[in-house]
Amino acid sequence: MREAWLRWGFFLIGLVILGLGVTLTIKGQRFGVGSWDVLHIGLFKQLGLTIGSWSIIAGVVIVIIAAIGMREFPKIGTFINMTTVGLVIDFFNWLIPDPTTLIWQLTAFISGIFLIGLGGGVYISAELGAGPRDSLMLLIVSKTRLSIRTARTIMEVTVAIAGYLLGGPIGVGTVLMVFTLGPIMQLSMNKSVETLHRIIEIKAKEKIAEG
Repeated sequence: MREAWLRWGFFLIGLVILGLGVTLTIKGQRFGVGSWDVLHIGLFKQLGLTIGSWSIIAGVVIVIIAAIGMREFPKIGTFINMTTVGLVIDFFNWLIPDPTTLIWQLTAFISGIFLIGLGGGVYISAELGAGPRDSLMLLIVSKTRLSIRTARTIMEVTVAIAGYLLGGPIGVGTVLMVFTLGPIMQLSMNKSVETLHRIIEIKAKEKIAEG
């Protein structure tokens, strides 16, 4: 029971950090958008609907592909991720004022990239289910035995190129996100897994001592 609570704690804290990071990149979007948003905008330009609709459609398709590839039904955390992150983004977008100067926009954007990678690594370490894009990344890792860093970078580059070919916008920030998210997430996940296991081990020893 204690381990379950710890895992859910890591999971939810990671989602909050991730949502905050996405909000900050939105606040500093003058420098570009993330690779997936490049794709969503490209699909919108070519096929209509809305950018948000394509984000949802892409998420559902990716979850299905990941479930088939991993041969397992998505975990409950995947569905919680799909609903919770959006709410967290809306909350922080309401709470945090828009930066009015270039330096603050740049600070927000760079901080957002770091927090997305950090939060992603924290919540994935709980092993309660990854969001659509991270599920695809983990599928690539499981099938190719690549590191998370390499798999994430390949995925981000591929999606950004596809989006650009469809007419989506690419900026300096897009390129920065493509090549930095993977390494940050890899480091965050490794440290989070190590920390989680250490805490679980300490709690187990405490329980034995109490008994």
